[in-house]
Amino acid sequence: QVLLAESGGGLVEAGGSLRLSCAASESFFSTDTMGWYRQAPGKQRELVATITTGTSTNYADSVKGRFTISKNNAKNTVYLQMNSLKPEDTAVYYCNLKRFVYSYWGQGTQVTVSS
Repeated sequence: QVLLAESGGGLVEAGGSLRLSCAASESFFSTDTMGWYRQAPGKQRELVATITTGTSTNYADSVKGRFTISKNNAKNTVYLQMNSLKPEDTAVYYCNLKRFVYSYWGQGTQVTVSS
């Protein structure tokens, strides 16, 4: 069981920035995929960005050019730098680790962007 703990959410004005962190309870495997997802009220959870243990990244079209996913393997931590935030980015953001057939989730952190 891998535990994931998110932090860094909060309230920010439109156009502002936040950095989310996700600390894992153990080291990443070379085959892991780490990701950030979000869920707005009344909507399904959606992919925001993913990163492999290498450096391959993938982004939702809605965040390309504004968000950056990165990781620090030595700290077992994945980050999501969010710039130029918009009110439609308001959601609970979840960290995810996919390892072999398993999928682990954090508890989520609220991000609220005011207009």
